[in-house]
Amino acid sequence: MSYPEWSQNDLVRCSRFRHSQQWTLITDNKDYKSIRAVTSSGPCTPLAAEILSAFSPIRNLKAVVRESGGHQLLEIWDCHGRRKCLDLTALNKHGQIYDDAQFGCLSWSECENKLLYVAEKSKSTTEGENVYRDDWGEGLTTKSNPVICVVNLQNGNVHVLQGVEPGVSPGQALWAPGSQSVFFIGWYHEPFRLGLKFCSNRRSALFKLDLEGHCECLSGENLSVSCPRLSPDGSTLIYLQGQVFGPHHQCLSLQQVDSLCLSVSTLLDVVHRPEPGECAGIYETLPSSCWSADSQKVVFSSACRNWKDLFIVDRGSKKVTSLSDSKLYGSWKLLTIQRDLMVVCCSSPNTPPTLVRLSHTHTHITHRQSFCKQICHVTYHMYVFAQRVGFLPPAAGLDFAAVLVKPNLPLQSSVPLVVFIHGLFNYRGSTGFGQDGILSLIGQIGHQDVKDVQRAVVTALNSDPALDPKRLAVIGGSHGGFLSCHLIGQYPDFYRACAVRNPVINAATLLGTSDIVDWRYTSVGLHFSYDHIPTADDLAVMLEKSPIRHAAQIKAPVLLMLGGRDRRVSPHQGLELYKVLKSRASPVRLLWFAEDGHSLSRVDTQVNCFLNTVLWLYQHL
Repeated sequence: MSYPEWSQNDLVRCSRFRHSQQWTLITDNKDYKSIRAVTSSGPCTPLAAEILSAFSPIRNLKAVVRESGGHQLLEIWDCHGRRKCLDLTALNKHGQIYDDAQFGCLSWSECENKLLYVAEKSKSTTEGENVYRDDWGEGLTTKSNPVICVVNLQNGNVHVLQGVEPGVSPGQALWAPGSQSVFFIGWYHEPFRLGLKFCSNRRSALFKLDLEGHCECLSGENLSVSCPRLSPDGSTLIYLQGQVFGPHHQCLSLQQVDSLCLSVSTLLDVVHRPEPGECAGIYETLPSSCWSADSQKVVFSSACRNWKDLFIVDRGSKKVTSLSDSKLYGSWKLLTIQRDLMVVCCSSPNTPPTLVRLSHTHTHITHRQSFCKQICHVTYHMYVFAQRVGFLPPAAGLDFAAVLVKPNLPLQSSVPLVVFIHGLFNYRGSTGFGQDGILSLIGQIGHQDVKDVQRAVVTALNSDPALDPKRLAVIGGSHGGFLSCHLIGQYPDFYRACAVRNPVINAATLLGTSDIVDWRYTSVGLHFSYDHIPTADDLAVMLEKSPIRHAAQIKAPVLLMLGGRDRRVSPHQGLELYKVLKSRASPVRLLWFAEDGHSLSRVDTQVNCFLNTVLWLYQHL
């Protein structure tokens, strides 16, 4: 059986809901190596108010954490119905349960009598109501002091584990073999917390904590670690490891720990400059299930140039092999593995996301869900750019790529070109091209990345006569918005329209308002330390590399979309550009989403941004 879960936007109620659908896989033999047929077992089932769920390893019991009437409930379900329900809020042992990707977890013990999860620590009665509580930044504003909790399903007791050292925030916990101790990731939060979401460069460590409160650090000093995953036989734990500070997304290494002697070794190292056709390294989190059934192989998906690729690494030989077929789809993202059957989400610029089941020797499409009606067929072409002479190391010898997507039109047709930064174009400094490429951007923002984008656009125009050079637009968000505003300022007669979401406009004024203040220093080539106070020279460097320097030259109409609760890039960044353009009578429109953050991810916000961007481009192109 397979129970994939889906997320769907409800445009009527402006909300997002989840549902599951059951599939039955019929195989030719007991080892599940070959799939003979896949059948649906009925209609989809809504997952009302579920925030976490997990199946037990033996009896296939389902644990669900559900929100109802302001309370968080823990439910246990079997094939006959709900067998247990605990009101965790009423027990008053902790605060809200964490369901985010950074800290959240729900793990069954081997005996299936205990469950492990992470929640906010109960507020001390000595704390004043107005005392400031440091949090983990953008998207994690309600997360401050997590604790590891264990619920005993036999007696209904909840116990908060003790022994985590002060100054460490625990998360991503799972049971160790024997269920007498737990592994967890701990993030160091002294002297203050930095934004954690989308940042794999925060100082953290892998710990082992027994139920008596004895805690041991298993990883090295001054590293960033995440995603602990225990092998099916319990012999080996793997996790991802990277550097502290620097770019907030870097190439990571894959480490393995012997669960008995606790020795650590590298399974897959950081890739600095990948050869064509080779794995470019790991840049994203591991799915909760990523092991082969024999505990000898690890499967993962990660950025590889402009695509997501699927790889398998053998623990014995440490050989990495690609499992993707680029002829079928462009990008492959692993969702889970069950008995060596992999569930993968596949897509390409002209193929909507498709759910695919793979075994070692067989690929079978089990479900396809198109998110929009395909009005016209499109084709796409990959452009690869070798590094030009004239750039200083470490950029020398690096390449980057862009994807051109266009409709199939009659000959002599002319179409506008919309440059989508970090969507179809990835400059040097983007993930998927090796660690050297990422590090090459440090100190070069506003120059190297801008030149890369402009070079790609000019190359596309020169190579495809169907593209109209008089109808060019640029769109992007966050750093993509930063580049978009740079481009229309540095090349004012080139672009005819611009639409940006939460763009970085002035790095100097952003410094004191961002939850990732470290990157504001590192990106412009300055050293960061917690106690550093910016100097006049620091601020001058930040200003010199910012789009605001070129704002007076902007001619293209600009659409700004800003989240009022953005903790990463303050909405006052966009307001700064808006006021400059308004004062010069330059065409500009500002959309303000008071309740949204950096990702502008609310359903009503997404609809609003999409429609207004389309109308803006249609009007000005």
